[in-house]
Amino acid sequence: MAEITATLVKELREKTGAGMMDCKRALSETSGDLEGAVDWLRKKGLAAAAKKAGRVTAEGLVGTAVGAGVGAVVEVNAETDFVARNETFQSFVRTVAELAREHGGDAEALKSVAYPGTGRNVGDELTHMIATIGENMSLRRSARVEVKNGVVATYVHNALAPNLGKIGVLVAVESTADRDRLGTLGRQLAMHVAAANPQYLDVASVDPAALERERSVLREQASASGKSGSIVDKMVEGRLRKFYEETVLLEQIFVIDGETRVGKVVEAAAKELGAPIKVTAFVRFALGEGIDRGTTDFAAEVAAQLKH
Repeated sequence: MAEITATLVKELREKTGAGMMDCKRALSETSGDLEGAVDWLRKKGLAAAAKKAGRVTAEGLVGTAVGAGVGAVVEVNAETDFVARNETFQSFVRTVAELAREHGGDAEALKSVAYPGTGRNVGDELTHMIATIGENMSLRRSARVEVKNGVVATYVHNALAPNLGKIGVLVAVESTADRDRLGTLGRQLAMHVAAANPQYLDVASVDPAALERERSVLREQASASGKSGSIVDKMVEGRLRKFYEETVLLEQIFVIDGETRVGKVVEAAAKELGAPIKVTAFVRFALGEGIDRGTTDFAAEVAAQLKH
């Protein structure tokens, strides 16, 4: 029997796309014979994942998990919306969100965390599901926020199941105020974030490069008016306020009442609840945002199929 080395396992993974534990098992079953292990994985349906690895995954689910002042949100992608309705897939997303809450928000590190009840880690469990369900999938990203005092509130838009949907939001609210009432405020803020899609928490956190780029564009626009330099400066600053209102959470108009800035809503809640309240972080994941879905030439696809 050939020695089952890490190098041999790695080579089998690269040839088949199967998970590490499945590769180890295949090599054990075939006494270390690489090609025999490939066939063993193919017979088990576990090598199929490699053929699917290049296919675009822009569907799937965003999942959240919150507890004990800590919240996490994850995005797990698949090829079709149909898979998002699969209970096995939903269970996977829900479990991975909880693991992110427990172990941290780094998606790559999360793939190495043990997946409960399987003997596999998260990455290998995902590979196993690709082979079982028959679609390419990916754990695209995850994030985690926490508070020392207060709540982490969550909201999921277009929910297919509890804490699973198309848009997932976390909002961290630091305060010693009543938890239930604080939770109500936090959920309203999370709903606002889902709807308004702010890019920054407050003015101080705006990316300097983004701000300078915006200022440059606004100055060029204002200069085209032919006004004097001082008036141009005032025009730029006025338009920058509009930029903040569109991109900064605490400067946006609260979607629930349509008239009050979010920062003022938080201030009013602090007075009402009798304790300082500070929004310290938010995360918003929208399913598939930024993924190039490409275009499909159906006729060419059918023609290619007929050649085989």
